[in-house]
Amino acid sequence: MADIRTLKADLCVIGAGSGGLSAAAGAAMLGLKVVLFEKHEMGGDCLNYGCVPSKALLSAAKAAHAPAEASKYGLKIGPASVDWNGVKAHVRKTIETIAPVDSQERFEGLGCTVIREAARFSDPSTVVSDTARVKARRIIVATGSRAFIPPIPGLAERPYLTNETSFSLPEFPQHLIVLGGGPIGLELAQAFARLGAKVTVLEMGRALAKADASHAQLAVDTLRSEGVTILEGHKAARVSGEACRLTVHAEGPQGEVAVEGSHILVALGRRAVLDGLDLEKGKVDHTPAGIQVGDTLRSKSNPRVWALGDAAGREQFTHVAGWHASVFIRRAFFKQGSTAASLPIPSVTYTSPEIAQIGLTEAGARAKFGEAVKTSAFPFHDNDRAIAEGKTLGEAKLVLHKGKLIGASIAGDGAGDILQVVSLAMSNGLKLTALTNFISPYPTRAEVVKRAASAYFTPSVFGKPARTLVGLLQRIP
Repeated sequence: MADIRTLKADLCVIGAGSGGLSAAAGAAMLGLKVVLFEKHEMGGDCLNYGCVPSKALLSAAKAAHAPAEASKYGLKIGPASVDWNGVKAHVRKTIETIAPVDSQERFEGLGCTVIREAARFSDPSTVVSDTARVKARRIIVATGSRAFIPPIPGLAERPYLTNETSFSLPEFPQHLIVLGGGPIGLELAQAFARLGAKVTVLEMGRALAKADASHAQLAVDTLRSEGVTILEGHKAARVSGEACRLTVHAEGPQGEVAVEGSHILVALGRRAVLDGLDLEKGKVDHTPAGIQVGDTLRSKSNPRVWALGDAAGREQFTHVAGWHASVFIRRAFFKQGSTAASLPIPSVTYTSPEIAQIGLTEAGARAKFGEAVKTSAFPFHDNDRAIAEGKTLGEAKLVLHKGKLIGASIAGDGAGDILQVVSLAMSNGLKLTALTNFISPYPTRAEVVKRAASAYFTPSVFGKPARTLVGLLQRIP
C-alpha cells in the first residue's frame, strides 16, 4: 500500500477541466498553495472529447462539403475523397496542439501540486485520494459532466457512441442514427453527413428547442437539404439488432417508426459527474443535476465548498466554466460581489449555418413581457460581404423591451463571432444606440448588428416628426 502524504492547501480543486484549471491557475498566480486532482485527462471533456475535437471534425467536414458549393462560384471541383483515418489524425493533432496549455507540466510550473488520482471527501474540509490527504481552506468541485444515457430498452446491451467515443471510431459509420436534436446531435449529424455517412436524427420534441424558432428552422432545413433525415416529434422507445445492424424503434405522430443503421450516437443531454466523490461525507448537498449552489457558486450546505462549470448544475458550456472560475476568484480572494448571473450567457450551435444566442429569445421575451417586446432584424442577404461570399442565409435579430436590449439571436455564417458585438454591449449595460455609434469596416458580416440596431431607430430618425424638425432647422441661416 502506498504511503499517504498529508498536505495543507489554500485551495483544493477536484477536476482539471476548464473551470478547475482556470481557478487553480488564478489562485497559484496569486501566490496561494493549490492542490489539483484529476483522475483522467488534463483539460477535461472540452479538450479531449468535446469542443475541441468536435470543431476539428466540423472543419474537416466543411472542407469536404466545399466542392458541392463550388459551382455557384464558377468552379468545377470533383467530390471530396474522405480518408477517415486522416480526419481522425487532424482531430488528434488539434488536441495535441492545444494540450500543453492544460498540461500537468504547465500547472506544476505555476506552483500547483497536481495529483493524477481520483479524489473524494473524507470530511467537510478534507479531500483524499489513494496517496494523498489534503486539508484545504477552500475546495472546488469542477468534475464536469458526461453524456446522459437514458434507460431505453435494449440500448445498454448494444454498442453505442457518445461524444467520448465518436471521434476515435475505428470504422466510418455507414448509417449513423443520432438520438437527440440538440446542438451536439445536429453538429455531429451534419459533420458525419458531409463526410459521407447516411444520417438520421430522432428528436422527441423540436430540434434546437432552446434556440430562436425561426433560426433553428434555418439550420434544420439546411441539414435536410444536405441529406440528413431529421424526425422531430419521435421518441426512441427501444433498440434491437446487433453490431453494425442496429434498429431504433421510435414512437412518432403516425405511430412506430423503425430506423436501421450501423451506429447509434446518444446525444440526449449531459449529467454532472458526481459519483465517487463521497459528497455526503463532505456535507455537500446535491441533486442529479449538480451540487446545490446559489448564484455565488458556493455550496448551500458547506460554505467551504464551491462548484464550477457543469458540476454546478447550471449552463453547460466551456466558457461558462471559465466565467465561474472568474466569479470564484473575485469573490473568494478579492471579496468582490460577482455572481454567476452577473453577465448574460452566450451560446453557439456550430452547424452551418451557425445559430448564436444571448439573453432572451423572442419567444422567451414575449412570454415574460408580452406585447411590450419589440424586435429589430437585418438579413444577411442584404449584407454586401455575405453577398460577395455567396453565404446569404440568415439574419441578426435583436430583442428589446422598452428600448432596452434583452436578447439577440444570429443565424448565419460566422454568427458566433458576430454575436460578441452584442455580448459586449449587453454585458456592459450599453444602450442600443451604442450598437449604432461606431464605424463598422466595410465589407464585414458584423455590420448586420449595426444595421439591425439602426433599423430600430429608423421610424424616429426618419419619421414625420423628424422631417418636420429638419424642415424648421433648414430655415436657420
